[in-house]
Amino acid sequence: MPDAITENDPGRTVLFLNGPNLNLLGVREPDKYGSTTLREVEETVAKTLSAHGLAARFVQSNHEGVLVDAIHAARTECGAIVINPAAFTHTSVALRDAIAAVALPTVELHITNVHRREEFRHHSYISAVADAVIVGAGTHGYVLAALHVAHLLLG
Repeated sequence: MPDAITENDPGRTVLFLNGPNLNLLGVREPDKYGSTTLREVEETVAKTLSAHGLAARFVQSNHEGVLVDAIHAARTECGAIVINPAAFTHTSVALRDAIAAVALPTVELHITNVHRREEFRHHSYISAVADAVIVGAGTHGYVLAALHVAHLLLG
């Protein structure tokens, strides 16, 4: 059921996409990713956006095509996208092309500072089509992304 805030205005919904292994947030390598679960992140983001009259839609998948389909649907159902593509950051031209095709304001997000990690993590196919990139702020980066998207959508 749509949030009452966005029932008649899909442009006030922000799609939050999370790629592979982020369903394990809170238990997977807590020394790198922290102990906050994805559900806790989603609750915090929803409250942050609600304070600005916006709503969030959340999709997490370990399958690239599911994320591409969600991006395509966002074209008519959402006003902006926040994406943590996880490992797909470095491999997915399909996600990059989907984001470019829908032409919505997009924020790329990474919990860790990918530039301080392995060399292969330094390249992102997504950054070139994102309006902003947030890296290394931990799960607080999701709140920063929500606030930035609110700024983009509401001025």
